[in-house]
Amino acid sequence: MHATLRFYAELNDFVPQKRRQRDMVVAFELPRSVKDLIEAQGVPHTEIDLIVVNGHAAGFDHLVGDGDRVAVYPHFASGAIRPADTLLPAPLDVPRFVLDVHLGRLATYLRLLGLDTLYANDSDDPDLAHISKAQERTLLTRDRGLLMRGVVERGYWVRAIDSRRQVVEVVRRYDLVPSFAPLSRCLRCNTPLHSVSKEAILDRLPPRTHHTYDDFSICDTCERFYWKGSHYERMLAFAAWVRREAAQGHPGSGA
Repeated sequence: MHATLRFYAELNDFVPQKRRQRDMVVAFELPRSVKDLIEAQGVPHTEIDLIVVNGHAAGFDHLVGDGDRVAVYPHFASGAIRPADTLLPAPLDVPRFVLDVHLGRLATYLRLLGLDTLYANDSDDPDLAHISKAQERTLLTRDRGLLMRGVVERGYWVRAIDSRRQVVEVVRRYDLVPSFAPLSRCLRCNTPLHSVSKEAILDRLPPRTHHTYDDFSICDTCERFYWKGSHYERMLAFAAWVRREAAQGHPGSGA
């Protein structure tokens, strides 16, 4: 049996160079779901918003027949298709993420921006997949195989290698700028911070900090505290840079 597949736009990131932006003929044995056929080409289901088989929208469980033509589209197609045809889950009211062990710097950057981001450098793939499903968190990873686990409903394969470009990519992909709340979460453990009086932590402050600053925040989980030192201005400048970079080429940015 054979079917013809065509991937569109950024889904070609997953396809070998010589097979990008063109029809590919794929051999298979019956029965075969269109999801299995697509993921066998290296494209995770979490990246797909629309599948069209022989001119009609299809779900992941659609069984492919001999001679079928399958067109596969990424998330940007959402605005042009009927809600009943979209395969991606509805956006979360409040963005929440869980990151794999290779994205520690990205996790810190997302927390700096005030975004709810779980990360542990000892998490394994089954744990990450379970957390993503159970807590309705978007799984960010550089491992496409992790996104192909059936339990994962929300996920994204981060394209960039550099962590600063990664955070811009994720912010742009999920339109996160309206959710920014810089320096409102603990960079170490993700817990929301709250204000604390200088007197309450006086015995733990470096002498120079004690005499220079008056406004402090604390994390109730790891008891780390923060103040508005020189690092504070650098972090705000970074958040402003991400905001500007994410707007470049973004719908509604005027670019």
